[in-house]
Amino acid sequence: MDGAGRLAGPLSGTAPPRLSISASTKPVTRRRRADWRGSDGARGSRAAWAITRWLNRVTDRVARLPRHAGTAAAILILAASAGYGTVRGGHLATVVDFVKDVRDMGANAAGFNIAAVALTGQRHLSREEILATAGVTGRASLLFFDVADARARLLTNQWIAEATVQKLLPDRLLIAITERDAFALWQKSGRVGVIAGDGTVLEPYVMRRYSALPLVVGTGAEVRAKEFLALLDRYPELRANVRASVLVAERRWNLRLRNGVDVRLPESDLEHALDQLVGLERDFKLASRDVTAIDLRLPDRVTVRLSDAAAQAREEAQKRKQQAKPKGGSA
Repeated sequence: MDGAGRLAGPLSGTAPPRLSISASTKPVTRRRRADWRGSDGARGSRAAWAITRWLNRVTDRVARLPRHAGTAAAILILAASAGYGTVRGGHLATVVDFVKDVRDMGANAAGFNIAAVALTGQRHLSREEILATAGVTGRASLLFFDVADARARLLTNQWIAEATVQKLLPDRLLIAITERDAFALWQKSGRVGVIAGDGTVLEPYVMRRYSALPLVVGTGAEVRAKEFLALLDRYPELRANVRASVLVAERRWNLRLRNGVDVRLPESDLEHALDQLVGLERDFKLASRDVTAIDLRLPDRVTVRLSDAAAQAREEAQKRKQQAKPKGGSA
């Protein structure tokens, strides 16, 4: 280079040679870079000088890479491609299960297999159902068995209210569960299922062994049934005559008696209304009369609706009574 920072000789080839600047050379300014000339004497561009400098830097960095960096990069690219294909193809779960099986096989070979499972608390569920839900299989090893995950999986079963899972190394597993009890039948939108006392739906259909359970009807009735049926238990004769308890607008209850009579209860002070109903049945046998509804919603009166036949008979009886009255006195 000359003292002005320009190349002393011509440039040849398609790629510019690496540029070197001696310590005594002054820094190349933007003006001098713009004055860089090619072999034909024409003024070079700033872009050519920048590309040359960038290529030199890339070459230096590649030369400083470790010896097997290319092989490692190729392996990483292949692994990333395989992982991407696995995820996109929906095979991730299969790969994970395969890795777990290989891991468990190694643990089982070392003596950490599940040789015995102690199970307590089951009444409605079978042993096979509980073990399958907890993830206990013939390939599982006790060493890698996740008790927290097993407990969470057990609690997804609607019959199980509480669960405890413990490992006793090297080869024993303890599972203790608390099951919910079938409490009542719940009807909603024409479908009937079995519910527990807390409102959990245990079965979406009714098996023969649950057909004698009390029936509650309506939205919200499943969570309020326990409290209301406990109140009805104080009146055993009435409870025996109730076919269904219907929650109306999630606010108040109606009773459908076995003879088809509807009893409309108030939103509050249920005990007073039930006392009235028991007294009316004891004194007047309303439930056995030809009535269709008994309305107890008003605290100071009881309204009774007769059937059509009874209403017509009552109307005719009143007419006959009016006709039987003596006419006005003699003159």
